[in-house]
Amino acid sequence: MKRITAWRRRPWAGYAVVLAALAAIGVIYAGFSPQTDRAEAQGTAQAAEDLKHGQELFNKNCASCHGLNAEGTKDAEGKAIAPSLIGVGAASVDFQVSTGRMPASNPGAQIPRKPPIPAFNTSIKTDFEEKEKREAAEKQKAQAEKNLADLRAYISSLGGGPEVPPASAVDPSKGDPALGGKLFRTNCAQCHNFTGQGGALTGGKYAPALSGDDVTPTQMYEAMLTGPQAMPVFNDTTLRPEDKQAIIAYLVQTREEPNPGGNGLGRIGPVSEGLVAWVVGIGLMVMAAMWITAKKPKKLKKS
Repeated sequence: MKRITAWRRRPWAGYAVVLAALAAIGVIYAGFSPQTDRAEAQGTAQAAEDLKHGQELFNKNCASCHGLNAEGTKDAEGKAIAPSLIGVGAASVDFQVSTGRMPASNPGAQIPRKPPIPAFNTSIKTDFEEKEKREAAEKQKAQAEKNLADLRAYISSLGGGPEVPPASAVDPSKGDPALGGKLFRTNCAQCHNFTGQGGALTGGKYAPALSGDDVTPTQMYEAMLTGPQAMPVFNDTTLRPEDKQAIIAYLVQTREEPNPGGNGLGRIGPVSEGLVAWVVGIGLMVMAAMWITAKKPKKLKKS
């Protein structure tokens, strides 16, 4: 006891205690931190590998039009061939590639929707009965999803931009269809028709139909967020996220409604219905009149 007391009275005893405490803390920290550090290092390495893969996909499928640095290209007269992708964001890439509009085979007034190329086709059929076909399709779909994610990440790394909305933001069941109908008729019906059937625009452009099941809620949200082609941008100050979700709920509910008359006739109201009634109805009446008048009356017998 006397030895301990004498040791504590020495001038360097306090420094020794501090050094011992620091050493103990370091040993405890080292026991817990290696796994976290390794995980972070692996995550960083994986992210770098994904970006490199995304750049390879861009160079293979996009750079011929958009440029090696995604700066866009112009023709000899200075007119834009393909726009710059710097700052467009992951949402724009996801919309254009998942709808098959990009890569574009024949640039024109409007790039039509088509099946995505196999490298980015995330909607391929996987419900095969044969195990080998099913596993091969699932593997191809998983690779397509990774390719699309890596391409989105690479374009985002060039300048940020709108991100792909989460699943909760595009869930139709969480939206207000009544509010969505009002917003759609105010902001979208002039081009897409009030039931989302699409319509013609000027200069060879058109508003695509939104009534098909191939138009997913995520793609609807991304289109409003990024404004592809002739469509204006509806950012979160113009249409709040809950407003966009309400519009999605309205469109999904509209496409699921049955047609009591059998054929919806484009669901554009009395115009198409009146036209059919006029053409078909009057046509049948004219044909009936012609058939009646074409019959020759029988000659009366002399009494």
